[in-house]
Amino acid sequence: MKTKLFLTVTLLSACLTAGAQQYRPDESARKLSLALYAITNLYVDKVDEKKMTEGAIVSMLNKLDPHSEYSDPEETKRLTEPLESNFDGIGIQFNMLMDTLYVVQVISGGPSEKVGLLAGDRIILVEDTLIAGVEMKNTDIQKRLRGPRGTEVHVKVKRSGRAELLEFKITRGKIPITSLDAAYMADRTTGYIRLSRFATSSVDEFNDAMSKLKKQGMQNLILDLQNNGGGYMHVAHLLADELLGDGKLIVYTQGDKQPRESANATPKGNFEEGRLVVMVDQFSASASEIVSGAVQDWDRGVILGRRTFGKGLVQKPIPMPDGSMIRLTVARYYTPSGRNIQKPYTSGNSREYDLDLIERYNRGELMSADSTHFPDSLKFNTLVSKRTVYGGGGIMPDVFIPLDTALYTDYHRKVVNIGLINQVAIDYLDRNRTALNKKYRDIGAFKKNFEVTAGTMQSLQELAAKEQIEFEAEQYAKSEPLMKLQIKALIARDLFDMSEYYQIINDENKSLREALRIINDPDEYNRILGV
Repeated sequence: MKTKLFLTVTLLSACLTAGAQQYRPDESARKLSLALYAITNLYVDKVDEKKMTEGAIVSMLNKLDPHSEYSDPEETKRLTEPLESNFDGIGIQFNMLMDTLYVVQVISGGPSEKVGLLAGDRIILVEDTLIAGVEMKNTDIQKRLRGPRGTEVHVKVKRSGRAELLEFKITRGKIPITSLDAAYMADRTTGYIRLSRFATSSVDEFNDAMSKLKKQGMQNLILDLQNNGGGYMHVAHLLADELLGDGKLIVYTQGDKQPRESANATPKGNFEEGRLVVMVDQFSASASEIVSGAVQDWDRGVILGRRTFGKGLVQKPIPMPDGSMIRLTVARYYTPSGRNIQKPYTSGNSREYDLDLIERYNRGELMSADSTHFPDSLKFNTLVSKRTVYGGGGIMPDVFIPLDTALYTDYHRKVVNIGLINQVAIDYLDRNRTALNKKYRDIGAFKKNFEVTAGTMQSLQELAAKEQIEFEAEQYAKSEPLMKLQIKALIARDLFDMSEYYQIINDENKSLREALRIINDPDEYNRILGV
């Protein structure tokens, strides 16, 4: 039992280690260890020590701040994977439609492409285990398809036009994970790049895209960070470095136990000149706010959209011996002007924190810039033009774009929520894929000439009726343009790639339209920046 007690104390000490400084257990730590020892050895019934320890860790972290958290080994792997540059698997992008795995894209050069899997295929069985029509979780399906490179997995596939199931033996390989959703020329001189997260490969992806866009005549850039919830902080430093001049402060961090650490731009960046607009919204957080905050503070570009999420706390990952992890808040980060953009929170009250975005909506903040109020104590000035900016709750954009609800209705929400928009697109592709591939060799021809027909929309109405979604003529008429656009974009994604999806769907992106207007008007652009 002494060994168990020693291990418990060691574990707690490891959690509280900061760098090389060894933590010395005080009375509270000894008290916690004694409680665990007493319960384990004296409690009337058998206890699960692992669950009890995890529960104690979770309870402690819950009393600190909204972002300090514990994850078990499986959660840790799942949380970390999207930020890494690759994983081992079969190389497909898929959607679950009506409890069936539908292959949206086959990754070029990946294991599935090599054996002949095609976009549009439905995977029915994996190693003789039925995965279609059984309401299996996505995570369980992924476990069956993923595995160490070099290992084999057998799948049976339903392909449109073929009565029998097709069988494939796929040798798993290393699959790249991309974080850049789209990169294309939005007009003759303006490039558009959309980044979904800040992952290990993000800067390389960004620079590759910049190189291609510059060859197409790009002079100005729109960087889309809408819905980008963040990622690796050091990647945000590197990306901001591509936009800012030599020596400029990007961000600094500081905490009670952490001395100030600063990140500064290096001599050479990929886009230090040229007009720049960064698009953000209420879901842009953390690393997105580091980049947009640095751009705003140095008057380097125009920030456009809605107030960002407001996450200005730095988490240090502390790995546990069993593969679990604690992400402990150790510092706050500050923009170059000295702003901490962390929104207010009350320790131990995560519900109030989680409801913040709903409260913003209820206050009308997502519809009107005038509904956002900052106290004078949070007022700061940009470093070049001395414009007024605010801290203490996200990055407030230079140009506000209200949330667009003009085309959204309850009817639209219902058909989207149960996947009918996707299903209509897939059904259309099943019938017309070969003809579409022959007719549309590039996205330009597709965007200009392809139209979603009345027959396709009738199919959507019929599917909705089968799902007992009541037809509302007025709501349907209001949302029909958006639903047609979404179907067209999904077909484009399947025929081409995700970048082409955004080239279609961005036709209804009001933020992008305003960004293009400003970036093509030098006088207006300079007026906003005060230069």
